[in-house]
Amino acid sequence: MSVTVTFIDPRGHAVATTCEAGDNLLRVGQAAGLPLEGTCEGQMACSTCHVIVAAEWFDTLPPAAEEEEDMLDFAAGARRTSRLACQIEVTAALDGLTVSIPGESHDARRM
Repeated sequence: MSVTVTFIDPRGHAVATTCEAGDNLLRVGQAAGLPLEGTCEGQMACSTCHVIVAAEWFDTLPPAAEEEEDMLDFAAGARRTSRLACQIEVTAALDGLTVSIPGESHDARRM
């Protein structure tokens, strides 16, 4: 089943993506060319894939692990609904999810 996820890029532009259940938001965002660096390649050892989940979707996600919460302490522009994209597995229940990439994000792959 295809799942639609909309990313709001740092400039405020909506980028609708289609992916399959079982993928994670880091890979989905990177495949769409968005500035999600993912330095640790999804190992939860950095905060370079920080996204802000739309408030109406936040409680739909499984809670963040303590390790993820610790990494979010280092994320630029972190908010109450912040998560690491590498830790959000796409499921059919997330069809229509919207997440924003903070303006403070910096993707060193694009230098």
